Amino acid sequence: YLPDIAAPDNRDKVSSQGWAMGYLGGGLLLAINLVFFLMRDSLGVSTGLAIRINLASAGLWWFGWSFMTWSRLRPRHTVRQLPKGETYVSIGFKQLRATLGEAKGYPQTIRYLIAYLIYNDGIQTVIAVSAVFAAAPLIQGGLEIEQGTLTMIILMIQFVAFGGALLWGRLARRVGAKQAVLISLVIWSAVVIYAYVGLKGDSRVMQFWILGATIALVMGGSQAISRSLFAQMIPKGKEAEFFSIYEISERGTSWLGPLLFGLVNQLFNNLRLAIISLIFFFVLGLILLYFVDVRQAIVESGNEVPAKI
Repeated sequence: YLPDIAAPDNRDKVSSQGWAMGYLGGGLLLAINLVFFLMRDSLGVSTGLAIRINLASAGLWWFGWSFMTWSRLRPRHTVRQLPKGETYVSIGFKQLRATLGEAKGYPQTIRYLIAYLIYNDGIQTVIAVSAVFAAAPLIQGGLEIEQGTLTMIILMIQFVAFGGALLWGRLARRVGAKQAVLISLVIWSAVVIYAYVGLKGDSRVMQFWILGATIALVMGGSQAISRSLFAQMIPKGKEAEFFSIYEISERGTSWLGPLLFGLVNQLFNNLRLAIISLIFFFVLGLILLYFVDVRQAIVESGNEVPAKI
């Protein structure tokens, strides 16, 4: 929907606002769940049931806000009838096959997609393993942060990510979307380097608070601007097909980061070495993105070139 609801010069802002609201909503639900969990004994609710209720509330929250989206958003193109003898499954695969064939005509878009898949795998892996790294024993390279403190850090990250997404939207407007993503990848690289060389001594918990806030600043922003940048490279009328490839490809490679992290930890029994190994995704993704000609990708797809790219 992003190309439908936002003009080319406004997509970074709208995408950032969307991610920001997502983090704000997730943070509010997490805060409510945390209060409920801490009050479970006074409410006469067992620990197991409290956890189940928290999980169920996430599903209801997700469904409720999704229902608003389904009920209010409308496609602007004419509804196409299902061809005779076809099903939604069969026509979907035929469209996907046709889109993959057409993608060869957009080489810069494909280059960007490859770069995104690599650096986003690093982002998703850092998000996924941070809690494991923080809670693990010192002897394994972890930080031994107790559960209550770790929960508060995760809560803090949600609300800082809200501001971070908005900040990156403004940064993209000032320096361009591609430059904003490149800056975020430099910061992501610095994060994993510091996780390896720092976070030591009695101040490691405070250092992790600061590192968590740094991650939050770039987490939503890098994802939001990556999405709006890709939206500029999609030919009109092909938004659903190309964003499907964007999502399917992302899920298809999401195992690479955890695999590298797990293998390094298994070989060396050291979580710090496992964390620093993830810099591969940020550096390689940054290099590939640097050589993507965004203007050419937008022109190839037949879209209007924004004032700032």
